[in-house]
Amino acid sequence: MGSDGNGHAHLFVREAGSGTPVLLVHGLGTDHTIWNGVLPSLAEHHTVLAPDLRGHGRSDTPEGSTFGFDELEGDLAALLEERGIGKVHLVGLSAGAFLAVRFAIDRTASFRSLTSISGASHCDAHTRAVAENWARTYRDAGLELYVQRLLRDVYSPTWLDGHMDLVDKATAQLRSADLRGPIQWYSAIRSFDVRTSLGRLRLPTLVVHGMDDRVIDPTHARLLRQAIPGAELKLFPYAGHMVPIEQGEETARTLTDWFARAEARAAPPAGS
Repeated sequence: MGSDGNGHAHLFVREAGSGTPVLLVHGLGTDHTIWNGVLPSLAEHHTVLAPDLRGHGRSDTPEGSTFGFDELEGDLAALLEERGIGKVHLVGLSAGAFLAVRFAIDRTASFRSLTSISGASHCDAHTRAVAENWARTYRDAGLELYVQRLLRDVYSPTWLDGHMDLVDKATAQLRSADLRGPIQWYSAIRSFDVRTSLGRLRLPTLVVHGMDDRVIDPTHARLLRQAIPGAELKLFPYAGHMVPIEQGEETARTLTDWFARAEARAAPPAGS
């Protein structure tokens, strides 16, 4: 079920706006709604597509899904092809940033620019330990304590203290969530490593990271900036892992400015 006949999942997509296209890729265990704080502003100047990846949100899980990066890339490529969309500005968050970076390496010609938010060139021991602690907490202490541990890891302490209503909301959502897809994707994420490929990426690239990120250490942002030729770096000093939620307006401004500069960089010289 849920396949287009070529093995690609039918993805639910929130689409808004008009103009140069932007593709927003969410992370592990989330869905398109993580972009709610940035999408309306981006849609003032761009056609914005925010899909749910297979096995997440309202998207299908085709029978036999492996949730490998090749499979997820194929779904997104098929989505763009079905809609007749050419080059897009590609933005990924967290594991979605892993996917976006790999997608950009594999199909550079399909993109106008790349933005990695809370991403890395590889899944290191620290990030694996964080995820394994979540799994252990869920198994040994139950859903409620798992949610509290999860939220305190993915959000900065100051922001979360002002949004403690998220605990009840997240608990309710997870009670009814099908986590089989995210669990399978995490198996692929554990071995994610594109460090040897970044040097050949020739695409305008912006690296965004929160300085209070407890899931993926901010040093990874600097490593990405150094490894990708011409990449730029934007650090948010008071944000955790979920930058677009904690600082939605500033993220939207950063992206809008970045897309304009990337377009200008790609434009032919006047008079040519």
